[in-house]
Amino acid sequence: MADDFDYDDIKQGLKREDILNQMQDTLSDFRYGHCLRVEKVARGLAAEYGGDVNRAGLAGLLHDYAKERDDQEFIDTIKKHDLDPDLLNYNNAIWHGIVGAEIIKDELGIYDEDVLNAIRRHTVGSTNMTQVDKCVFVGDFIEPERDFPGIDEARAYAEKSLDAAVAFELKHSVQHLVDKNRTIYPATFVSYNYWIAKGEL
Repeated sequence: MADDFDYDDIKQGLKREDILNQMQDTLSDFRYGHCLRVEKVARGLAAEYGGDVNRAGLAGLLHDYAKERDDQEFIDTIKKHDLDPDLLNYNNAIWHGIVGAEIIKDELGIYDEDVLNAIRRHTVGSTNMTQVDKCVFVGDFIEPERDFPGIDEARAYAEKSLDAAVAFELKHSVQHLVDKNRTIYPATFVSYNYWIAKGEL
């Protein structure tokens, strides 16, 4: 995927090529390809809906940066950064976003809160999502190689509005977790209630 843009407007000297090299060293081919696709979709959504294209793109690229780290690294990072100790009761599905943002700060020196918040929120949402947050949240869900029951509906909602797509994704995710008898991170319920109440679906 050859692109002629860079991210040094977010952090001076931050070159996309350097990020890609780092990601190739630490991610499987599958996860790396997924991150590239989410970057592209997030940039496209930001361009369509008036978001910051570069911040959405960088957050999309990095959203799963820490996805394949081992549990102990997440646990150590939670303690090192004095994050909410309740996080220790959950797992990678939650950690790779919320805790992954801290790993990105430590390893890449990216401190832009718009980028980091989009990474933190891409699995659980928020009641206070920016356009950048929404673009990454939705882009992760609808990237071209996603294939699951409801994907066509998800993509249709994304064409309608970002808010509708966020609401649909949260509804779908909660239903999936319930069907699988999984515990649900409290912030996910708060996000779901907020976005469903907006009446976009």
